[in-house]
Order: sequence, then structure tokens, then C-alpha cells
Amino acid sequence: MTRKINWQQILIQCKNNIQNQITPFLKKLNKPQPDLGIGAGGDPIKQIDLAAENAVVNTLKKHKISFTLISEESGIKACGKTPDEHFVTVDPIDGTTNLMRGIPFYATSIAVSTKPRLDTVHKALVADLHHGVTYMAQKGEGAYRNSQKITPSKTVSLEEAVIGMDLNTYKVQKIIPQITSLVKKTKHIRHLGANALELCYVADGTTDAFIDIRGKLRSTDMAAAYLIIQEAKAKITTPRGKPLRIRLHPKQKVSFIAAANPKIQKTILNMIRL
Repeated sequence: MTRKINWQQILIQCKNNIQNQITPFLKKLNKPQPDLGIGAGGDPIKQIDLAAENAVVNTLKKHKISFTLISEESGIKACGKTPDEHFVTVDPIDGTTNLMRGIPFYATSIAVSTKPRLDTVHKALVADLHHGVTYMAQKGEGAYRNSQKITPSKTVSLEEAVIGMDLNTYKVQKIIPQITSLVKKTKHIRHLGANALELCYVADGTTDAFIDIRGKLRSTDMAAAYLIIQEAKAKITTPRGKPLRIRLHPKQKVSFIAAANPKIQKTILNMIRL
């Protein structure tokens, strides 16, 4: 019989341990960093990322939880006697470049699922590590920001909307024609540099949409935010309006349109040229 796990409590402990473990590194970010190679997701590994990942792993092991870790840094690792019992997808530091440069917008992202698939995520945490804001969701029970239930905005006009777009890619010349009409119509475009947190901003009504059609973002980056978006009753689909049905894997790429409500979602989908 599978024992009942208080995932909310454990995820908060993971977040607290991450904050404790990365604090020493925050004081020496301007010093030369050691070369730790390339992580499973394809990016250079930073000491601070590994410290954050280890904080999650050690917290779960402390509670004697068997799980399979899916992480940008270490890849896929089985832990415990029954690792297929839980899948824990982690982006230890979302927005590492922001953190390393002193830009106060970075987060940790943890998703728990029954299988290594996005649609089976049932518990999620995204924590803004600088501002002390924590988003959480449990399947079927809504989404919360610092324990307060959240809902997305009702904005439907592109002229009034604040829309996030991630254009960081060498393929930007390919993407620009696809979004030109949308950019012309939208007055307030933003990109803050931590995609999981930007998705949570759509969930709580801070922004009205977030678009990433690069095919570059990994599923590990947005697994937790996906459930928070869903539970807040915002919308997230493929750029063609289809459900996101992807695996959770460090190399799995994803494109999506996240929007606060069906009307603005439809408007954006109609303006994206694929």
C-alpha cells in the first residue's frame, strides 16, 4: 500500500532548503566560477544550480521517498527502492542568468507526477526566491500565491493587455514573421527571464498572456507552472490551440501559448502565423 505523502509540506521544505543552500553562493557570484561541464538539458552547470538540486534531492531522501528525478542538471536519476512511484521534475534555478547578473527575477520549480508526462503532474511549486513569493497547486484543488487562491485576469483587449514573449533564440528571424501582427497590436510586451515565474504571472492576473513558440524551452522549465496555470483556470495550449501532451525529460522541447482567458487566447492564436 502506497503511503500518503504531504507533498505541500515537503515541497515547501524543498524550497526552504534551496534558499538556505544557495545563500553562500549569492555572496560570490562576481567571482570566477568553476567549469562543471554541461548539464543534461544542454546548458553549462553552475555551482548554485547543483546546490539547489541537491537541496531538493536531500529533502526527499530525508522523508524516505522513492522517486525518479528529472532535472536539467543531472538528467534522470532513480532514487530509492521504488523510483517509478513518483516522478519529480526540477528546474533548480529558473533564471540562472538573472541571478548571476544580480537581476532580481529567478525561481525554483518543482513538479510531482505519476508518470514522466506533463499531463500527469498533480502537485507543483514555483517559488520566487528573491521576493519570497510561492505559487503552489494541487490537481483539482486550485492554485495559490502565498496561500491565497489566485485567478487570472479578465482582460480581452490586446491594446490593454500585458503580454510576455520569449524571443531568446538564434532562430529569431524565423519567429518574428509569425508574431509580427501580434506585436503591432500589443502595446505592452515584456520578457523578464524566468519562464516558470512568468507563467505564474499569467495564472495570478499580473500579466495577461505569455508566449514561447521558439521550440527551445524544455519541459523541465515549465512542468510546475503548467499545473498552476491549469488550476488557476487560465489557458495553455500548443501554438495551434491543441492540448500539451509531452514527456517530462531534460531534452524535451515545448512551444506554447498561455493566456488568462479563452477570449484573449483565441485572439492570440488567430494572430500567430505558423
